Amino acid sequence: MTSDRHPSPSGLDLDRLGSWLTAHVPGAGTDLAATLIAGGKSNLTYRVTDGTSTWIVRRPPLGHVLATAHDMGREHRVMSALRDTSVPVPRTFGLCDDPEVLGAPFYVMAHCEGTPYRLGSELAALGEERTRLISERLVDTLVTLHQVDPAAVGLADFGRPQGYLERQVRRWKKQLDASYSRDLPAAGELYRRLSADVPAESGSGIVHGDYRLDNVLVDGDDRATAVLDWEMATLGDPLSDLALMVVYNRLGEVAGDAAGVSTVAGAPGHLTEAETIERYAAGSGRDLSRIGFHLGLAAFKLAVILEGIHYRHLNGQTVGEGFETLGDAIDPLLDAGLSALKETH
Repeated sequence: MTSDRHPSPSGLDLDRLGSWLTAHVPGAGTDLAATLIAGGKSNLTYRVTDGTSTWIVRRPPLGHVLATAHDMGREHRVMSALRDTSVPVPRTFGLCDDPEVLGAPFYVMAHCEGTPYRLGSELAALGEERTRLISERLVDTLVTLHQVDPAAVGLADFGRPQGYLERQVRRWKKQLDASYSRDLPAAGELYRRLSADVPAESGSGIVHGDYRLDNVLVDGDDRATAVLDWEMATLGDPLSDLALMVVYNRLGEVAGDAAGVSTVAGAPGHLTEAETIERYAAGSGRDLSRIGFHLGLAAFKLAVILEGIHYRHLNGQTVGEGFETLGDAIDPLLDAGLSALKETH
């Protein structure tokens, strides 16, 4: 029995997974060992091996989850669709939507080599030149994603790009209400201002939904080997990805390492916020005159995501470390979103 030799980490029954793997992945063995990959505060990610081959297994978090926010089928579909494009994604092996196997839907993908840089200190150790190159390529990879024609890769029905921004504002307010545990007055004010001034979309394309450096694996040559964590991917306004990446960087500068968020933007050599936006604008040719709205919406979205994680942590439904101080970052993030609505570039 696998459980006799290798204890199963939380959320992953190795005996049941072994039976499923042998039936769906050619050559897979049943004597499995697994580790929870550190850093995941949303879907749970495991490295699984039978001693010969290694795979990555993704499943939703334990306990309370927000509707549509942990859709395994979406992740599996978009990565499979992008396999033959210039966007680096892992090879997918299979999707299981039977909750009897692991208690929730899950999928299996290839294990890709690379580092998901999260801390400024990790990039600082590489030096300014390599750090700048990594941050430039991060922007360029996002431009490449947004240039993919959804219909050409079978994703024409992956979302409804028309009215995307208005729906995003409503959706994240609904998600916030679903994780209610305390009053957040700034969230209500930011929601009201966003709903009152929704601009026309800058265009449509495949939106990752959570794009940042620690969701991208980077190899020893400083090239992206895989873009990960597609759980919120859809069709919509590509500027939402750019804005969220910028807001993540702002949060890291304010919260620091203690909050468990990315601090890469503070590393010497990393593109500044203005350089990031300018490089994306030059590569994509998109109009960024309403970037302030997108930054405000990104701050609202990120605050709601963190509040959902905070909610699960309060209820003992998180796995791993680094959750204790996330709740403290939400009010400053909401305030930054209100300020961002005044910005233009």
